[in-house]
Amino acid sequence: MANQSVPVRTSETVRQVLVADGADVADNYIADKVSSNDIVVTQDIPLAARVIQKGAIAIGVRGELFDDSSISNRLATRNLMEQFRSAGLDTGGPKPFNQKDIQTFANTLDRTITKCLKSQR
Repeated sequence: MANQSVPVRTSETVRQVLVADGADVADNYIADKVSSNDIVVTQDIPLAARVIQKGAIAIGVRGELFDDSSISNRLATRNLMEQFRSAGLDTGGPKPFNQKDIQTFANTLDRTITKCLKSQR
């Protein structure tokens, strides 16, 4: 999902959707189309909250599995940090992405897909 063309390998299970340019257009499309047991990978906490509300699964790019109990705290922290930044405070931003983050993400995605496939049997 993007508002600009992104190279995607041809696959029967992957499709590319190009949405109009604008604030939250891609997020709104995802939130409107997502359904139970879909998996959404995002670093956008408000989108993750919307996905969870629809009964789908949200995974952060560093491998955090968001759920009903964790998303409220993450939203509150995100909103607080946004207020700090709006007030001119330097919040430092996220730590650099590293190999451990990649491995954690891969493990979380693998476990989540396996769990979804088992629940469909």
